[in-house]
Amino acid sequence: MAAPAEISIKDLSGAWVMNKTLSDDTDPVLALQGVGWWTRKAIGLATVTLHTKQYTGDDSTTHIDISQTVTGGIQGTTENRVLNWQEREHEDHIFGHLKGRSRWLSSSDYDSEITDPFLKAEWLDVDSEKGGPSGEIHIESSVVNEEKGWTAQQVWGFAVVDGQRYYVRRVLVTKGKDVLRVRLVYNWQGKE
Repeated sequence: MAAPAEISIKDLSGAWVMNKTLSDDTDPVLALQGVGWWTRKAIGLATVTLHTKQYTGDDSTTHIDISQTVTGGIQGTTENRVLNWQEREHEDHIFGHLKGRSRWLSSSDYDSEITDPFLKAEWLDVDSEKGGPSGEIHIESSVVNEEKGWTAQQVWGFAVVDGQRYYVRRVLVTKGKDVLRVRLVYNWQGKE
């Protein structure tokens, strides 16, 4: 189901299911990230649900805690994002040892630091999408796996896909000279 108008980047809390019909194939990206064949195939067959809780912490910083559930017996990953652009380390059973950081993406940072056209494509850029503390409409997340040699840059926001408004993540994964791009589209399942 498309995202209702009252659900925005201001509060992503709720359940989101990856729409495999509207999303790009993740298998090449997962392979580049060193995920094994069996795990990739299981993920490809499974339904991935993001259980999201967005809140302001004691430090007045936005936190987004996401636990994934995956059908087919695969334990999902956990994403605990703090939108202050400080690097945090995380051990993930699928992706390994990660260093990541996340932030609200201001218009000036979006214009100057997001250089890949794929990451900038198709976003809704209207006042109704402003949800960050300074009117931001996007979230940026950057992750590095030094051991496996890849980096991933994500931009989150809302876009119109097939005539309907959806929560979307655009992901750019780089490993050496290899660069892959994937758009992930999520169906709104409701508050939890």
